[in-house]
Amino acid sequence: MIQNVLISGASIAGPALAYWLGRHGFRPTVVELAPALRDGGQAVDFRGETHLAVLERMGVLNDLRRFQTGGSPMRFVGDDGRQLLYLPAEFAGGGIEVLRGDLARVLHEHSLPRTEYIFGDSITDLTETSSGVQVDFRHGASRTFDLVIGADGLHSNVRRIAFGPEKDYVSHLGHYAATWQLSNYLGLAKGSVCYNAPGRLASFGADHRNPERAGAFFVFAAPQVPYDRHDLDQQKALITKAFTGLGWEVPRLLESLQQAPDLYFDSISRADVDTWSTGRIGLVGDAAFGATIGGMGTGAAVVAAYVLAGELARAKGDHRVAFTRYESRLRRYVTGCQKGGDRTGKFLAPGTRTGIRVRNSLLSRPLLMNGMLKLGEKVSSVAALPDYRPSPLAPTDAA
Repeated sequence: MIQNVLISGASIAGPALAYWLGRHGFRPTVVELAPALRDGGQAVDFRGETHLAVLERMGVLNDLRRFQTGGSPMRFVGDDGRQLLYLPAEFAGGGIEVLRGDLARVLHEHSLPRTEYIFGDSITDLTETSSGVQVDFRHGASRTFDLVIGADGLHSNVRRIAFGPEKDYVSHLGHYAATWQLSNYLGLAKGSVCYNAPGRLASFGADHRNPERAGAFFVFAAPQVPYDRHDLDQQKALITKAFTGLGWEVPRLLESLQQAPDLYFDSISRADVDTWSTGRIGLVGDAAFGATIGGMGTGAAVVAAYVLAGELARAKGDHRVAFTRYESRLRRYVTGCQKGGDRTGKFLAPGTRTGIRVRNSLLSRPLLMNGMLKLGEKVSSVAALPDYRPSPLAPTDAA
């Protein structure tokens, strides 16, 4: 009987999976490279009946409602600041929107009573045997687990070690995205102001907590280029090159970029893994089916964690049966969600001035806007999602 499960990654999918494994009587351990939970971050959203049902079954929905941002309206402007398009809060915010850091903290707190957390360490090697997986860590002593699950994002370390190099699974979708913090010098109270040039988006958004702070969000079209993910100066140079010479507030935003101590920069990409498991090693969330932006990845990750833990419980720990059922049940669903990510870069940063005008014109029509919102809810829903909640409660709950 499988009991000890190592999960790599303490962002979203990892703690969600740990919570459900603990509820089903397994003993999860989560290892995370960062020294602690990451706070703040971009807003993430849940939409549709399936997302909200899983959050409610976890007992976290009411907690998340206390942290919800209320959504983030988007106002697109021209060089002179005149409004060209307005997108209401529900367009991007879904049924409930929270900051990624708040979501991670809530999931961590709910999983913590039944989960061992190891921060500041990472997996360096995985060796599968007939009865388990020997795991070597960068800092800690080697240990053996019954299963190992990679919940460590689009650039998954577990996937690289057990499945192969990232280039075999992650596809560049033609755009890059960046975000950093700065002062709220525009005095924006809520939402964001966005400016387009062909193939580029520059956005200034109010901080959801601190009215004196704001966030810059840039998207630009570019072929895949090699860069050091740990070299902030190199990343800042790429962003500056792409946006130099543009109008509106772009010059001042680029000035703030040079002073920013922290920067998120990544390609808009998607992960496609033919099979989400190999032996006793599996993948969940972005590691298996990620899309950087617009692919409903957060909601899909929470749903997938729920299903994977549920299938392991139903199969009484037979990982071969559970992995097959887990993938069979979710493959079509997450593929449908990912398609939204394929269009995100082109939507945010159309490649031509004509494309920008057409997008603005179409989305100014209420009928089309409502249709897109309903489509998002439909795509995010799973037909007849099983109720995996353990009944009666697992021994760990009764203690």
